[in-house]
Amino acid sequence: LKIVSLFLSSDQDESKTGKEISRQPGANFSQNKILSIFQENGDDESVHSTLRKSLFKRSDYMYKNTEFKDNSVDVKEVDTYLNTNENMKVRKEGLWRNNHHVPVTKDSTKDFTLNGVNGEDIASRNGIKMKTFSDASEILDMTGTTRRKLEILRAVTEIPTQFRSIFKEFPYFNYAQSKALDDLLYTDRNFVICAPTGSGKTVMFELAITRLLMEAPLPWLNIKVVYMAPIKALCSQRFDDWKEKFGPIGLSCKELTGDTVMDDLFEIHHADIIITTPEKWDSMTRRWRDNSIVQLVRLFLIDEVHVIKDESRGATLEVVVSRMKTVQSSLWRLLENHETVPPLRFVAVSATIPNAEDIAEWLSDSKMPAVCLKIEEDQRPVKLRKVVLGFPCSDNQTEFKFDLTLNYKIANIIQTYSEQKPALVFCATRKGVQQAASVLAKDAKFLLSIEQKQRLQRSANSLKDSKLKDLLMYGVAYHHAGMEISDRKIIEGAFAGGDLPVLFTTSTLAMGVNLPAHLVVIKSTMHYVGGVFQEYSETDILQMIGRAGRPQFDTTATAVIMTRLSTREKYIQMLNGADIIESSLHRHLVEHLNAEIVLKTVTDVTVALEWIRSTFLYIRALKNPTHYGFSSGLDKIGIEAKLQELCLKNLNDLSSFDLIRMDEANNFKPTETGRLMAWYYIAFDTVKQFFTIKGTETINELIKMISNCAEFLDVKLRTNEKKILNSLNKDKEKITIRFPMEGKIKTREMKINCLIQAQLGCIPIQDFTLTQDTGRIFRNGLRVT
Repeated sequence: LKIVSLFLSSDQDESKTGKEISRQPGANFSQNKILSIFQENGDDESVHSTLRKSLFKRSDYMYKNTEFKDNSVDVKEVDTYLNTNENMKVRKEGLWRNNHHVPVTKDSTKDFTLNGVNGEDIASRNGIKMKTFSDASEILDMTGTTRRKLEILRAVTEIPTQFRSIFKEFPYFNYAQSKALDDLLYTDRNFVICAPTGSGKTVMFELAITRLLMEAPLPWLNIKVVYMAPIKALCSQRFDDWKEKFGPIGLSCKELTGDTVMDDLFEIHHADIIITTPEKWDSMTRRWRDNSIVQLVRLFLIDEVHVIKDESRGATLEVVVSRMKTVQSSLWRLLENHETVPPLRFVAVSATIPNAEDIAEWLSDSKMPAVCLKIEEDQRPVKLRKVVLGFPCSDNQTEFKFDLTLNYKIANIIQTYSEQKPALVFCATRKGVQQAASVLAKDAKFLLSIEQKQRLQRSANSLKDSKLKDLLMYGVAYHHAGMEISDRKIIEGAFAGGDLPVLFTTSTLAMGVNLPAHLVVIKSTMHYVGGVFQEYSETDILQMIGRAGRPQFDTTATAVIMTRLSTREKYIQMLNGADIIESSLHRHLVEHLNAEIVLKTVTDVTVALEWIRSTFLYIRALKNPTHYGFSSGLDKIGIEAKLQELCLKNLNDLSSFDLIRMDEANNFKPTETGRLMAWYYIAFDTVKQFFTIKGTETINELIKMISNCAEFLDVKLRTNEKKILNSLNKDKEKITIRFPMEGKIKTREMKINCLIQAQLGCIPIQDFTLTQDTGRIFRNGLRVT
């Protein structure tokens, strides 16, 4: 979609309503495709004033390297890529400025100029007539109205007046949103959209909510909307955003994640929009028969649905959605009068995946297939250029060493690709983030205006972390989950405001906080998980790359992946097309089957198969049986028989530990232990371990046993914590734990044991990350014990 940024000349006649537009060189569409006449009516008044206020750099100062091939992955060593001096020339008169960014004087020997712009993207504020597009979505029986060619971007004025404030930030929907609008706003069909990160998918959820409110009679007492995202940080971001947007029209939002307490159940009864993670919603809905909330859900929004392929967490997402479908159909069975069963609508969005149709098939209901809309990469609002750089790594070089060598290449990459705009660098570990930031602060000098320096100084004064204070004045900072929350917020603010040229962070930021940058660098494709280095998952990589491009400031963006020469090809493949998404439910079937039996969703073997049929596993097993360990020659009946066999194997495991009881007719009943396992969300391996308890154990033995539970798998032992932990364990000078362990602390289990004892023994721990971990251990520990 060749929307080019439109620039406004500053010396323009105030009274003109038709605005002149200067075009960027290389834009190959004729002038008459742009209609930028605003009618002088009330609606456009705000647009006018914003246009008048915005002062933009004129198009004749565009850098040479902003014109490039759309989707090309170019693989070149950095230093040979382009003549950096020529690229870095910035004309004095072309510097960014707006009401609080005054022009800076430029010393030509310095490397960087970086000044942010707070203006809005003018392109989206003009009415833009576009070329007729050939249909970007694959035409399926699932196409809905997305089959129509898109002639023009749809205006926000199509939205009924009372809901228009939700979309007040822009006058026109973008390409992807315009294409989805008819299906989302004028039908109730289930909807799957597959679009590159940064296509404005949140707006599509907001359109679906608007549709529900248009249809539902006032007062909106008995309707609930559930928004589900895989990461807590995404949830809190959505919560802050929607509280502001939906509060004024009378809808209350409630965030429900692992960090919120169960007492919130009362508040959730009164919330209209519930924002949650799959795990939390799973543990909530496991009690759903005495929980009328679930039956009131009318709209179920699934963000990042491609996470379903995640080995550890995908199964939960799949089960939760399948359960929502089951709840719906059991309500149908219970109530003879089907008119009284309110319909449940699913809207799911995902990053670019090849088999979005399978997700649509899974979300289809008995009456209508779900609509599946695919937006291609070239329709991304900000064109993304992807670069994969391979660096030699000798055999005797450890991952840590390789990672360290990359630190010294960062300055060059930022100089080459950032075009003096904010850059975000993702590193593998929290320690790595700090090291890389320190190296860059020594290697590079950023030219900051006096105002920027003053604002950075103000931010630095309120920081608690002294290392970070020093770095911030160099225009460099870091951000990770182990920092004080107040520090994180300050850094996020400085980066979002455009005052901070470079931010180093861990991959958790990509999942959560929406801090887009002009340049994203992934420094090394390995990260440290549970004591070993492993490659990032594709979801992680796509998320990180998705942070490139700030729709309100950029028309182009760059993502650079730094990896070993040996894995370079692999990442080029990954960026060109994605792997097919498969289910991982078959690996976690036993816990989820038990939960369904406790819920009485599954009562005998035939119902168990019925339940399996509602899952994504079933859809994929029919298409790719070998992935699930079935032979490829099987027909549908054969595969169903295999799935039933898998079910029976898991059911036998459950009954062998007395978690369920089966009678001769193969009917199941949950036992008290099985009920506890489901209610408290306990892993099957943990329950098996508890069956070894004799009742004669000492406190020491029990703590050791608890430390081994699967519930604490996400607690990691970090190198820099060992010193504190060892002194908690054994230290002649200090108070130590009651049951010290043999030797040094070198495993996750020993760390957990040490923290549990320190907390129960009231020994203060002077380390923020360890305090965080202790909180997490006790939250999960309360369930386990």
